[in-house]
Amino acid sequence: MPNYLEELKQGLKLLKMEWEEDLAQYKKKFLNTSVADKKKEGITWHPIQIKKSQIGMGERLIIEVERTDSSYPSAFSSGKSVSFFSTQDGFHSSEFRVSGVVNQAKKDSLMVTLQADEVPDWMDAGRLGVDLLFDEASYREMESALKKLMTSDQARLVALRDIAFGQRSPRFKPFSPPAISGLNFSQALACQKIEAAEDFAIVHGPPGTGKTTTLISAIESAVQDKQRILVCAPSNAAVDLLVEKLVDRGISTLRLGHPARVEEKILSQTLDAKIAFHDSYRDLKKLRKEGESYLRLAKQYKRNFGPEERAQRKLMYQEVSRIREAAGLLEDYIRTDIFQQTQVFASTLVGAASHHLKGMVFDVVVIDEAAQALEAASWIPILKAKKVVFAGDHFQLSPTIKSYEASRQGLSVTLFEKLIQRQPETAALLQVQYRMPEDIMGFSNRWFYNGKLQAAENTQSHAFGPEESTLEWIDTAGAGYSDQTEAESLSTFNPEEAHLACTYLNDTIKRIGINHFRENNWTIGLIAPYSAQVRRLRHLIFETYEFPNLRAFSDLITIDTVDGFQGQERDLMLISLTRSNDAGEIGFLAEERRMNVAITRAKRKLILIGDSSTLAQHPFFDELLRYFEEKNAYRSVWELR
Repeated sequence: MPNYLEELKQGLKLLKMEWEEDLAQYKKKFLNTSVADKKKEGITWHPIQIKKSQIGMGERLIIEVERTDSSYPSAFSSGKSVSFFSTQDGFHSSEFRVSGVVNQAKKDSLMVTLQADEVPDWMDAGRLGVDLLFDEASYREMESALKKLMTSDQARLVALRDIAFGQRSPRFKPFSPPAISGLNFSQALACQKIEAAEDFAIVHGPPGTGKTTTLISAIESAVQDKQRILVCAPSNAAVDLLVEKLVDRGISTLRLGHPARVEEKILSQTLDAKIAFHDSYRDLKKLRKEGESYLRLAKQYKRNFGPEERAQRKLMYQEVSRIREAAGLLEDYIRTDIFQQTQVFASTLVGAASHHLKGMVFDVVVIDEAAQALEAASWIPILKAKKVVFAGDHFQLSPTIKSYEASRQGLSVTLFEKLIQRQPETAALLQVQYRMPEDIMGFSNRWFYNGKLQAAENTQSHAFGPEESTLEWIDTAGAGYSDQTEAESLSTFNPEEAHLACTYLNDTIKRIGINHFRENNWTIGLIAPYSAQVRRLRHLIFETYEFPNLRAFSDLITIDTVDGFQGQERDLMLISLTRSNDAGEIGFLAEERRMNVAITRAKRKLILIGDSSTLAQHPFFDELLRYFEEKNAYRSVWELR
């Protein structure tokens, strides 16, 4: 049996394990569970109220709903399937249900495309709620992609498969590093490698190195060469960011699926919108109305009528069929015309299985954030590719895996990571980072990137002032702090450290100058690895009156887990590392990639608060602590008292 076949069979097995675990967790949260319990899990909002409804692009009904209680977590996000319901005595009423797809999810509101022609009457009465549904379709598409890969004899796919599994060498046309306007030397080299690659190319983009800028330049170059391009990413938000940048460059882009945002710039790129704005859409709408009119007339005939009426009804139904056929042909023409004018198609990885793309082959398939994508999901668009470009960083967060056993056996290892290890010549490392000064970048550069990164000249001005240091570690060792487990979520929190984090953040803002933050619109990030600690920090700042300055800065402060901050930056970042115990247990803090994300978000100042006696038992934190000491950035909590 070929090696690739064994590996794919193993991948299929692990995918099924993840599928089963995901479904089991969903059932545990959902089935035979009260609305109150599901609210605690974040998979139900209740009660909610409809703020407004409107007819959106493509004649689709869109409603905006708002929840009245924001104290519960939320697992809702764009592209997810949902179901609205009414309640009786705290449980679902099976009598009333209507489904939809989330267009946009905010903290307390959802924009949903409803699978109905009009808002049902029952949604305006009684107590309304919304459930998150289990997404089985994604697993089916991933499973199908792996099975096709195992059995395909299509020459191009076989070649890409063999290269990805290290059984064939990738090919490149001869090239020399160019100078490209607006790009630094490593970005230009990456673009040239993409152009020269005949099979695979990888843009390895560490934090702040301009990965998106590089990718957009490469796509623009391919568009100029008249190549057909499909751009994908694991999440709706990542796809929409690329669409936005492409539209800014004047590139005709078609966004398939449900966009994560509802800005006009994104919405106008969707298929529904482009159909609605097409020159022939008025004729299509006229045909549809005519068909509906004939259908209403035909339905007016009752059962007891004579041969003449029967013949008349038959003629009307025939006319309805003729009109529908004409409308279908016109819609096909409109869609074909839109596709012919499109330079770049964009979707999520799973969205690449859309029936709209059936039978299409792309000169280049670009997969952004590829280091966060399950391997099976990455293969979905590759099935349609002549050439593949990956972009990402395998030293940042890997895919979220729910099955511990599947992760342990290798499901978390992405195709991006496998390819960069097996075929290193496909990769181009972006080496100039524009976010943070040398001192903030230094440890990550040393530990993850072999010292190959350099801080751009602009980062020298990234400081709060000559007297304010860019790095601080506040060591809580010996202070008697202790991490605890939250009973409901089993997540870890540390109440004393949370209080210290808020106090020190408050003091830091006052020292730098509250007015300076306001005048410069400087942003603040407060990170904890654990959701329970995040909830504790939010409670202290927004639900008590102990830190009025921080509460007043609510528009500038973001409090979230490390995972919630990937791809983002803030001027000031404070990280509460949370773990403090005699056993030296640090849980998933041992996942170094997660910490790489955490310590590379800061633009001007990075503060860590943590217990060295617990953390430094792990080599990563021991070395990190040494780095802070080397930069004279270490302080004990006792110095603050």
